Amino acid sequence: MLELEFMKNALMAGFLVALLCPAVGIFIVLKRYSMIGDTLSHSTFAGVAIGLVLGYNPLLTAFIYTSLCAIVIEFLRNYYKRYAEMVMSIILTFSLGIAIMLVSSGKAPANINSYLFGSILTVSKQDLYMILIVTVICFAIIGTLYNKLIYVTFDEEGASTVGIRVKLLNYVFTLMVGAAISVSIRVMGILVISSIIVVPIATALQFKKGFKSSFFISMAVGLIDIMSGLIISYYIDTAPGGTIAVVSVIVLILSIILSNINKKS
Repeated sequence: MLELEFMKNALMAGFLVALLCPAVGIFIVLKRYSMIGDTLSHSTFAGVAIGLVLGYNPLLTAFIYTSLCAIVIEFLRNYYKRYAEMVMSIILTFSLGIAIMLVSSGKAPANINSYLFGSILTVSKQDLYMILIVTVICFAIIGTLYNKLIYVTFDEEGASTVGIRVKLLNYVFTLMVGAAISVSIRVMGILVISSIIVVPIATALQFKKGFKSSFFISMAVGLIDIMSGLIISYYIDTAPGGTIAVVSVIVLILSIILSNINKKS
């Protein structure tokens, strides 16, 4: 398996995605903002479709389009403070509308399915470098703004009171989410990418540790989910995104069972 170039690329990309998505996802989940992951993951569909129709790198156009969506979401979230979910629905509807129009026009190549479900065959060196760059930048931002991100995650008003620029931080964070999602679609696929952002966090929370421990546990769980899913999908010839999603839920169920057993013992 490892002698195959495409499998090496897929495993290296999977390794990076397994670290990146849970690292960003833990802040999303604890902010009770999981819907943004779903919205931006489906928004990448429009970005991919635009790239395929215009002949540009779909990951690049997905990154640009999703980043714009992230900025618009944060702007509208501040404008409609009591109706954040409505904002998500607007962006989701608009993006899916664009994607469906472009795909149904017949101008998009037939390989659109590889972006919807993920494909270990299509992860190129160029994709791998893009994922690496985004991962390094996101971890640098998280490392630099770690304490402020935690403060804003649990108490935006309190953070604002002590002088933290909450709006700017939220814009930066939302852009990180968009970037993480857009570069992960090769491995996970558009339809199930939100699973690797949310499910490993749900698993990590079963251990009932502090934030820092949960942060690292979620990445460890992400590695188990993605690496297992990629290897299984290779041997049974299935789409990696769906396989990883199923594995991640199975791991979550096992963690819940083990947590309940420990409570009773």
